[in-house]
Amino acid sequence: MTEPRDEQRGDALTVFRDPASVTVVGASADPAKWGHWLARGALKGAHRRAVHFVNARGAVIEGRQSVPSVRDVPGELDLVVLCVPAAGVPQVVREALDKGARGFLGITAGLDRALHPGAERELAREIRRRGARIVGPNCLGIYDAATDLQLAWGEFTPGPLGIVSQSGQLGSELANLAAESGLGVSRFVSVGNQVDVTAEEALADLAEHEQTRVVALYVESFIDGRRMIRTLRRLRDAGKHTIVLTVGASEASRAAARSHTGAMTSALDVVDAACRAAGAIRVDTPARLVAVAQALLGAPLPRGGRVAVVGDSGGQGAVAADVMAAHGLRVEPLPEAAREKLAAVLPPDAGLGNPVDLAGGGEQDMTTYATVVETLLADPGTDAVTLTGYFGSYGEHTPSIAGRELDVARRIATAAKRHGKPVVLHSMSRASETVALLRRLGVPTYHTIESAAAGLAAARRLAELPGRELPHPGTRRWPHPLDGYLAARRLLQSAGVPFPGAEPVTTVAEVAAAARRLRPPYVLKADWIAHKTEAGGVRLGLADADAACRAFEEMSAALGPGRYVLEEMDTRAGTIEMIIGARRDPTFGPVVMVGAGGVLAELYRDTALELAPVDPPTVAGMLRRLRSHALLTGWRGGPPADVDGLIRAVVAISTLICELPACGEIEVNPVRVGPDGVLAVDALVTVLADQTTEEDR
Repeated sequence: MTEPRDEQRGDALTVFRDPASVTVVGASADPAKWGHWLARGALKGAHRRAVHFVNARGAVIEGRQSVPSVRDVPGELDLVVLCVPAAGVPQVVREALDKGARGFLGITAGLDRALHPGAERELAREIRRRGARIVGPNCLGIYDAATDLQLAWGEFTPGPLGIVSQSGQLGSELANLAAESGLGVSRFVSVGNQVDVTAEEALADLAEHEQTRVVALYVESFIDGRRMIRTLRRLRDAGKHTIVLTVGASEASRAAARSHTGAMTSALDVVDAACRAAGAIRVDTPARLVAVAQALLGAPLPRGGRVAVVGDSGGQGAVAADVMAAHGLRVEPLPEAAREKLAAVLPPDAGLGNPVDLAGGGEQDMTTYATVVETLLADPGTDAVTLTGYFGSYGEHTPSIAGRELDVARRIATAAKRHGKPVVLHSMSRASETVALLRRLGVPTYHTIESAAAGLAAARRLAELPGRELPHPGTRRWPHPLDGYLAARRLLQSAGVPFPGAEPVTTVAEVAAAARRLRPPYVLKADWIAHKTEAGGVRLGLADADAACRAFEEMSAALGPGRYVLEEMDTRAGTIEMIIGARRDPTFGPVVMVGAGGVLAELYRDTALELAPVDPPTVAGMLRRLRSHALLTGWRGGPPADVDGLIRAVVAISTLICELPACGEIEVNPVRVGPDGVLAVDALVTVLADQTTEEDR
């Protein structure tokens, strides 16, 4: 799709926020039809803007007379809602443009099927040519609480959550879940087929939307991934966290790749990397998205992962501790000073470790809840507090003490704000007055401990991910062919990746001569074969020149004539084999991967991936995420490997994939990392068939 021009962004979308008039074409008096819901919703803003209904039969809808065609609407038009059969949409659009329409909301689906392939985009181009914009088609609609704009199926509860969704139905589910959780929606945009206004534009339009405090994004296609990242970073800079829900975890979504690099990572790995670069976070279900949104509304982000759990039931406290730990949070023993303070206010049989078991202390004196939470928040070793169990239900079940519970809730919220640490409540009550009060005061509340843990863990991850710049290092000229191992070596060595000594050989005599110049033992490789081990294209441990010559004769007899490589074999003790790969994602551009390498790399699938280019701190974080990270730092008393050298190699390869537009993939496997340095001992570089430059030929 053509990239929106900058002058067409921003103010051009005001027609979808607060139009001067709304005209519903296809309005209906039948409550079972889309046109009726759109008409009803439009009337909710009738005190703010002109509302017109177009119905071919001139029906009276919600007490308002419709007109039979767009031409009959008085005055100029502003926002026009398209809810007519697909075949009639082009005529309606032309008539509306003639009457000055600035925006169209395309509810109708199936234009390409009803008219001809490409009809949707042809219509969008005509709309843009005449200075207007269109959301959709095939969308569920839009809603803005601040401007009383409701042009969608269903009902919306006002609140702080902005929703941009490619799927209208899933966006509607998010809105309903938000309402059930006491959040509500500030703005809702179902972008549908995105023939014009994209999800990225709708997101950018939320940066200055005062009512939106947290953003929910559901997309199946990101279109321009790098632009989306910049927009998500702008939202974060504006104080608005974005929670991303998408699809692509299945094997079918994995990119086909000649190297291991694509096979060892999924589409969601790339989306996660994009979220880290943007300072956003991805979730896997609508319910999880709303749980995370609750944790990000009003409560501060935790400074660390240490959580104190307080329960008025030993069982609930223990379960909470396990669930928190499963989400990567640390439930560690409390220091003695904190335990002494707790002992002074709790019954003798209370649990003073972590979790803290009130052992009936809350029932005896409800202020105990606040005192315990305040004590834990004051502990410098506590980053967040989770209160789990009955609190929030007292006033609901025993009205005579409702006031006391509300006072305690206020103390807890005040303490959280004073210490700048989040308190998360898991309550057996869903919607008591106390629960509602805590939500208003910035304390996230949940009906399940799983949701509480997920929300708190996501907030912790966001605190660690402020986002990062993705500079373009420029374009590099490389005048040599990129075919075979020797060519890959030459390119990577020019970028600073070290390799053992090696020479090309095509005859036995050349093998013998090369052996005299290189250090034994040797490795013999078929230069043109990508995965040499599987094809019998590599022989290891050749002790001397005679062994190298015999190996050449045998290999060339099996594989045929061609260019082979005689290389010095790395025999250092204590080395760890790693893999470094880079490729071009069709949506997000260059990515780089590092992981456990060697012939079993695909079996282990122990990898970390980020968008390229990366800097040394980012690579260090990638290595820490690996299960095999301990091998690099000195496993079981062994010497630590040259991690700094490995980091430099990853940075170099990430820069290289960005500098060479025609380069499709780079794979270095294995990279042997020892205490005394790094050596790459095999490599593959592929060229994009449709982007080969003159320098790469």
